[in-house]
Amino acid sequence: MTIENDKLYLTGEEMTSLSQVALGKEKADLVILNACLVNVYTGEIQGNQSVAVRGKWIALVSEDVSDTIDQHTTVIDAQGKTLIPGLIDGHTHLSVWMSIYEYLRHIMKGGTTTIINEIMEPFPVCGCDGVDDLMASFQGQPIKIFSTAPAMGSISTAHQGMPNDIMEKLIKRDDIVGIGESYWQAVLQDHDSFLDNFESALKHGKTVEGHSAGARGKKLCAYAAMGISSCHEPVTMEETLERLRLGIYVMAREGSIRRDLDKISQIKDENVDLRRLILTTDGISPSDLIKKGYLEYPVQKAIDYGFSPVTAVQMATLNVAEHFGLDHLIGGIAPAKIADMVIIPDPEIIQAEAVISNGKIIAQDGELCVEPRKHRYKPKSLNSVNLPRKFKADDFKIDIKGDQAVKKVHVINMVTDLVTSEIVEEVNAVGDDIPCSANRNLLKIAAVERSYHPETLFTGLIKGFGLTSGAVACSAAWDCSSIVVVGADEADMAAAVNRINELQGGLVICRQQAVVDELALPVFGLISELPAEKLAARMASINHLLKDSGVGSADPVLSLITLTGAAIPYLRICEQGLVNLKTGSALPVSAMETD
Repeated sequence: MTIENDKLYLTGEEMTSLSQVALGKEKADLVILNACLVNVYTGEIQGNQSVAVRGKWIALVSEDVSDTIDQHTTVIDAQGKTLIPGLIDGHTHLSVWMSIYEYLRHIMKGGTTTIINEIMEPFPVCGCDGVDDLMASFQGQPIKIFSTAPAMGSISTAHQGMPNDIMEKLIKRDDIVGIGESYWQAVLQDHDSFLDNFESALKHGKTVEGHSAGARGKKLCAYAAMGISSCHEPVTMEETLERLRLGIYVMAREGSIRRDLDKISQIKDENVDLRRLILTTDGISPSDLIKKGYLEYPVQKAIDYGFSPVTAVQMATLNVAEHFGLDHLIGGIAPAKIADMVIIPDPEIIQAEAVISNGKIIAQDGELCVEPRKHRYKPKSLNSVNLPRKFKADDFKIDIKGDQAVKKVHVINMVTDLVTSEIVEEVNAVGDDIPCSANRNLLKIAAVERSYHPETLFTGLIKGFGLTSGAVACSAAWDCSSIVVVGADEADMAAAVNRINELQGGLVICRQQAVVDELALPVFGLISELPAEKLAARMASINHLLKDSGVGSADPVLSLITLTGAAIPYLRICEQGLVNLKTGSALPVSAMETD
């Protein structure tokens, strides 16, 4: 980090000053009096504690700090309320939907003072320049934002693995704490693509973050043997316990993508050490952020599910800091730690009444005292959709040769809102094309590469998505640089893709070649510039329209954009074809070629 506010070490001058404050020879800038302190180091709740702060650092924790106060000291009387460390989200995604300014306007009110963010999304579409621009938006903010470098486990070979020279550059940055989620099947199927980067991370004292949904036994051990130190994918107590026993930090998700804490919470009754259990959001939607808050919500849920308040707070503070090697700076309330603290009514009510970050009061009683910094994105970040021409209905033909009128085809089958399977269907051909068949719930799906080889596309078939007319397309497709489009009509598919090109990124619904609803996503083709409240309303409107059009998912937009992702089982699509995540192999549309 290069901005002074983001300095991550104590200078000699600061050490001397903190010592003098602790001895009462110099005065504090900020003092919190009369608090019940949640001591995450010892597991105690200590009454009648006060904290003196100089600059951004804690100087003294004691029952008596009176000799650190003068007329220039800001004093907060906690009046016996509870003081906890600032909350730390160990795994989230801040480059989807909202700008960092909009995220922070809401996050800061609830007590989160540090975030570990995945930066995988801008790399496929804007390369290292996009990553640098995104990370620049995090600097100089009222809270600390660290990142993990993209592992790039993609189903597209164009985006599989991060070039080692770029990884070396990223991993040396102070604000990069590790390599981001590394999909276990991709790692084990093609580990040579990841070895050098994993070695670089470990050599520089950084972590390698995991993603091991479905791995168990020897396969899980083989994956862990690659240096993997965490996983946010367990959905049951049994999966959680297996990973904890292997020394893997488990991040229990309670966010907009998944809510797993209910089942994982059963582990509290297993009489095992929970100091490697972490609470995380794994991403939050605009609507959930506004209605439910941010990390304070999972911490409260953990208490409601029966974890002790101290354990719940540890899971969102010290446990996270220790995992990422940041506990010398954050995660607890003690001398020489950064002054990140939250006053809450009592240990069982995670409702921030005052939030202190870097020694400054940034929020009180649900209102911001400090505004986040707005970032001006570079022109390249605002021009990431590079389609060279207008697409036509014929671009989405499925060209299958052969004399048979009935063709056997591979189809993506929606098993749940997110999980898919591979099925083989018999369909009637029209010439060399396989048409959409909305009455059979059999639609066309295409991935259109938008950044580097923008005429490359692949069209397949999907069953169970539910759309009865028109088409929906989005440029925020997971793990790639594609526009993903699903349609009951090829001309509408073309119209939706063309509109996204005009918007330089977006979410578009078309019927009869006309746009019926849209949301512009001009930053990387991923991020809106709308205020969070307006963005939430626009997304709700689009999801409502899709549901009225037959899509049965709870969140139709999420169901759409995950169809390109390598994170969720198990038949996906990219510009190169259908990909079976179990084998890593690509499939043609024609099943007759693979019989």
